[in-house]
Amino acid sequence: MSGPEFKADLQTYLQDARDVLLWKLEGLSEYDIRRPLTPTGTSLLGLVKHLAGAEAWYLGATFGRPFAATALWITGDSEPNADLWARADETREEMAGLYRRACAHADETIDALPLDAVGHLPGANAKAISLHRVLTHMVAESQRHAGHADIVRELVDGATGQRPGGTNMAPGDAGVWAEHRDRVERAAEEAGRGGR
Repeated sequence: MSGPEFKADLQTYLQDARDVLLWKLEGLSEYDIRRPLTPTGTSLLGLVKHLAGAEAWYLGATFGRPFAATALWITGDSEPNADLWARADETREEMAGLYRRACAHADETIDALPLDAVGHLPGANAKAISLHRVLTHMVAESQRHAGHADIVRELVDGATGQRPGGTNMAPGDAGVWAEHRDRVERAAEEAGRGGR
């Protein structure tokens, strides 16, 4: 399948993940959007910063349309994982703005090129890659990190769902979810003891 409808479908799923990531920042303190809530340091603002670099790299530099955030990914002298966390001097507004601008720049690339357009990943290997493949990768990458953001946000303040007002969660109040979690925990413990 190819053509404008297919490209539009991919772009819709990409935009959906972008919206989720930005929504997960809303209503939280500067501390909470930066809190490392996994052993590898995953934070909400770090995910946004990372994806700004990914949008710039894959849907900018790869197709000869460099964007300033590309440096988040390709500076050889920067610290490892520099794109996965926000320094104290990198504000929410700056990082969210950077992400929005990188996404707009990426959308211009998507709009301007057919799915079979070939770009070259920057770097020594300069691997050739089609817009179709890059767009598919960016949908998967962005949705994956939107899932990370779902979990991190729930750990921060219990907020769940894909968007405000449309949680896409089964109905239930905090008590229902506590009972559900306890049921899941009991099943895990039973299975850990050898089951039946």
